Parts: sequence; C-alpha cells; structure tokens
Amino acid sequence: MKIVLFKSKLNLLIPCGFLAILIDYTSQNQGWVFPLSLLGIIPLAERLGFATEQLGLFTGRTAGGLLNATFGNATELVISIHALRSGKLRVVQQSLLGSILSNTLLVLGCAFFGGGLACGKTEQAFRKEDAVLNSGLLLMAVMGLVSPAMLYYTHTEVNLGQSALALSRFSSCIMLVAYAAFIYFELSNSRRRDEASEGGGGDQGDDDYEYAYPEISKWEAVAWLGIFTAWISVFSDFLVDAIEGASKAWKIPIAFISTVLLPIVGNAAEHASAVMFAVKDKLDISLGVAIGSSTQISMFVIPFSVVTGWMMGQPMDLNFHLFETASLLITVLVVAFLLQDGTSNCFKGLMLILCYLIVAASFYVYADPNIDGLRDSQNRSYFLYL
Repeated sequence: MKIVLFKSKLNLLIPCGFLAILIDYTSQNQGWVFPLSLLGIIPLAERLGFATEQLGLFTGRTAGGLLNATFGNATELVISIHALRSGKLRVVQQSLLGSILSNTLLVLGCAFFGGGLACGKTEQAFRKEDAVLNSGLLLMAVMGLVSPAMLYYTHTEVNLGQSALALSRFSSCIMLVAYAAFIYFELSNSRRRDEASEGGGGDQGDDDYEYAYPEISKWEAVAWLGIFTAWISVFSDFLVDAIEGASKAWKIPIAFISTVLLPIVGNAAEHASAVMFAVKDKLDISLGVAIGSSTQISMFVIPFSVVTGWMMGQPMDLNFHLFETASLLITVLVVAFLLQDGTSNCFKGLMLILCYLIVAASFYVYADPNIDGLRDSQNRSYFLYL
C-alpha cells in the first residue's frame, strides 16, 4: 500500500476524481466535473503503468513487452468504450486521433528537444529500423482511414451509408491482424536480441531491465491492475458525460476538448516518462513510448473500437472526416521524414512542437458538423431511409 499509493506525488490528485463524483451528484456543474475527472484519471493512469511494469518483471522481457502493449493505452480504451456506450462516436474518433497527434508531435518533439539540451550532444542516435517499421504501420493506419472518408465525400458508395461502414469494419479486422503479426514479430526479434547479447555486452536498456527488481509481488501487481482499471472506468464515465457541459461552460469547441485536452492531460505521466528517458540519452525507450503508443492506438485501439461499436450496435467507422484524416496524414509524413536518418537534435524537436501548436490551433477554430454521435447516427438512418 505504501509503495503503490504513497510513493508517487501524482497520487495527491486522486481525490479530485471523488470530488468530481460528489459535484456531479450535488450540483451537476459539468464545468467542474470534467476537469476534476481528468485530474483524477492522471495518477490512476500512471499507477496502472507502474503495476504493468512490475508484473512484467515477473513474466520476463517477452511477456512483459506483451503486457505493456496490452495495457499501455488502457486509459484511452476505457474512455472510448464509455463514449461508445453513450453514442458519442465523434468524441471517440477525435480523442483517439488526438492521442496519435500528441504522441507523434508533442511528446516526441519534447523528447528530442529535451534530450538534445540535456545530453550536450549535437545529435542523438536511435535504432532506425524500429522507427521505420512503426512509421510504416502508421501509414498503413492512415490508408485504412482514407478509403472510407473518400467514399463518403465523393458519394461513390454502392449502398449509401452502408458501404463505408462495411469497409471500415473489414479494414479494422485486417488492421487487428496486422497488429497481432507486428507484436509477434517484435517479441520474436526481442528474444533473438536477448540470445545474441548473452555472449557479449547488451545495451544499456538491457542492463537496466536485467538488474531491475520488483517492488511488489506478482499477485499484488495483478490486483492493483484490476483496481486501477476499475476506478479509471468509473471516472471515465463521469468524464465522458461532462464533455458537452464543459464545452458550453468554457465556451470551447468539443473538437478541441476531445482532440487536444483529453490526450494531453490523460497521457501526462506517459509524456513525462518519454522526456525523462530522452534526457538520460535512452532515446530508443522514448521512441517506444511515443511512436509505439501511436502505433498501438492507430492499429489496435481504433480498430478495436470499431469492432466493439459493431457489437454494441453503434455505427462506429473509420471515416474520421476530411479535416482530421488530412491532419493525421500530414503528421505521419512529417514524422516519418524526420525519423528516417536515425538521429535527433534540438531543432527537430522544436519543429515537431511547433507543428503540434499549428494542429491544436486548427482544432480550436474547427467547427465539426457531426460532433454528436447520435446526430451522426440519425443522419445515416435518414440517408438509408431515402
């Protein structure tokens, strides 16, 4: 209890989540419920990562990598499921899109910038092969989003309102298969690297893993995983319900809240860890947090949300609308070009941060005509009726 609950100073924010619940039941002031719920989720997400890391020390590097891949974006997944249940499909789409944009531009940019300043090097090097592979998967995800959007906006669907949805569900299944193959490939490569480094000296990341000792037992880690996931689910329910009220109270577009505020605040602990590793000149780990997290959201969380919506009877699809799809495409291309030489520096980091500021400002002035998933569903039904 002492290690899990009192070691991290972020845990001082946990009471904010309970205060949000109290305010919701007493005054229903959504302008306060939303930010307090966000603040309450931040330490729970960080502790969820801690419990996952501890459990990975018992299971070994290969299974530990799989655990991190599974629970790495559990917070986003839980919030998406609650939004799907509420029929807020556009909130799901924009919050997941915002997570990709913030990870690839803001987090990676801060890591490059902070690492370049702290290490005193002209350039930092990272494993080029992993960066190129993740960039390719991000481009594959963009391809999966472009096709339904083009069908929708060119009015070339065979069955209006149905073809794009059917294509989205098919593409989502393909993307899930591709991500499973990627996980298998990565774990197999990791095992080969471990075997190859047994005779010689491994890299610093291998040494850190080898001499890391668990602070809690295996079953304690499993129990805390369940507890933190449950409380994140509770707070996420109030968070999703308060988005529209907070938008009216603050006079901020829902698109900006979903795409910018939710990802930045919800992933604050993850962002800090990426910068911390870059400052310690462990850029491969920073890339694993930033680009790896983006790959997981684009190739697993988004397709999984489409399939989950299918099971719930919600018309969740991969049509992220033209503005969001174009923003993602340009972002992925910029990041892919900057990663292709396997080096980073302060200027590259500054470029990525400034690009994110442009994207964030764009969403602040963006008027989304179908921000309400229910309204979008009604529009689909209307077109089907015609």
